Amino acid sequence: MTTPLPGPLIVQSDLVVLLETAADGAEEARAQLARFAELEKAPEHVHTYRITPLSLWNAAVTGLTAEDVCDVLRSSAKYPPADAVFHEISELMGRYGRLRLVRDHDTVGLALVADRPSLLEEVARSPKIQPLLGERLDGNRVAVRLGDRGPVKQSLLALGWPVADEAGFDTGEELDDVEILSELRSYQADALASWWLDGHDGGGNGVVTLPCGAGKTLVGLAAIATTQMRTLVVCTSVSSVRQWMRECLLHTSLTEDDVGEWSSHRKQIRPITFVTYNMLTWADPAFDDDDDFLDRYPNLRLFDDQEWGLIVYDEVHLLPAPVFRVTSRIQAVRRLGLTATLVREDGKEGDVFSLIGPKRFDAPWTELEALGWIAPAVCTEVRIDLSEVNRMTYAIADQRAKHRLAATAEEKLPVVSELLERHQGEQVLIIGQFVDQLKEIAEMLDAPLVTGRTGQKRRDECFDALREGELPVLVVSKIANFSIDLPEVGVAIQVSGQFGSRQEEAQRLGRVLRPKSDGSVAHFYSLVSRDTEESRFARNRQRFLAEQGYRYEIVDAA
Repeated sequence: MTTPLPGPLIVQSDLVVLLETAADGAEEARAQLARFAELEKAPEHVHTYRITPLSLWNAAVTGLTAEDVCDVLRSSAKYPPADAVFHEISELMGRYGRLRLVRDHDTVGLALVADRPSLLEEVARSPKIQPLLGERLDGNRVAVRLGDRGPVKQSLLALGWPVADEAGFDTGEELDDVEILSELRSYQADALASWWLDGHDGGGNGVVTLPCGAGKTLVGLAAIATTQMRTLVVCTSVSSVRQWMRECLLHTSLTEDDVGEWSSHRKQIRPITFVTYNMLTWADPAFDDDDDFLDRYPNLRLFDDQEWGLIVYDEVHLLPAPVFRVTSRIQAVRRLGLTATLVREDGKEGDVFSLIGPKRFDAPWTELEALGWIAPAVCTEVRIDLSEVNRMTYAIADQRAKHRLAATAEEKLPVVSELLERHQGEQVLIIGQFVDQLKEIAEMLDAPLVTGRTGQKRRDECFDALREGELPVLVVSKIANFSIDLPEVGVAIQVSGQFGSRQEEAQRLGRVLRPKSDGSVAHFYSLVSRDTEESRFARNRQRFLAEQGYRYEIVDAA
């Protein structure tokens, strides 16, 4: 019988790693484990991580070796891991770098280079890879068009062969002495340094992950000042565009003549230009399949013709969505993705790795909370019983209708009122998925409602009133999931959500994480109908919050 060691990890042969949260050294082991494994389950005492090919390839890009990973597992394991675990890790991490993308000066394009001719032959025969490759240059090299740089990496990753992109970048138009006027916090400076890498060794491309309220925008602005190049910033909405522009003028030496907004309201191309994903990827309905690809996306062609030196993708986790993927055609000198979480329920995180770059920096939420950079938060799930009538309606409904019935249950309305009474005098954001439900709540509370159909002027008025403390309660649809700065909102009530999306949970929690001027604690409530589909989806959200170190309390509605 194997004698247990003092370590907090149990490493299984299927690359699942269990972390005993109460064991000595658990916090240190968790920090190390997060560098190369993904959290899957997180109940109270034992957290379940999985070491995946993508998690190992992300680690490899950042300089971690297979031996580094194996050393962590050996030193922190409660029982000696099976040799097969170490072999699998070594083999998977060893795949990174066997295929490389380099500049090919003979063709003024790129070349895919393999360490062995047999490997190149193998991948070149794949039906998905073959159309993306050009002429065979020699036994180890094949030509790749510049515009196919992203798709080639994307397709090869899907085959299990991550590409080391060593092709460098085109030089964009330079700016004149842009300065960052605000001092970066220590973790922001670390994030910038991890992304930039002094501009060498593949630096200047990749993703920075920071919680909402931790100042991702300032990291983006510092990246502009570091590269000193013409920059395109892609945002989720016009509200986000204008928020970025305000922060740009506040925190940098750039002037109003230097920054431009490209939206349905304004058409300005300036040295620093802000555009929404939707505007960038607007498709011309008159497009003919025989036309050039960019003829279908006239705005994309317009921006593709500019000499950008940097593209900043705000909320970069949105990029893999099919309609947004076309933005990867813009060839920039550098790419920076910003997000609160790379988690996607469709498993497309690998597309961000291929199109933007690896995760360069990730800061634990509760670590920033302990340092006072984001507000401490109490996360509470309120379980609500359906009436017998509504329970019967739910029981006989088809599967598609069940989620909506549970999410919009009328029994949630008095709970909303009770929570508002409990938090009298505080600013409250009520967030939901279904507009009919939100209209009913807004009418009940005599509070304004902002949805996707609300005009931009009205949206700005409501958000400004909330920022200024003139509005105690605002009801919002899922448009509040992204890039809205509401620093003094201390309470968020989630009345309905999108099938337990962990990414959505991160964004909604982030709305209340800005440090409060009085140092108060933020409260995040989720209202969940008991014994329904909604309860099942809630487990996903609990998993995400536990990963970030938050305790997730479940209480019964009064």
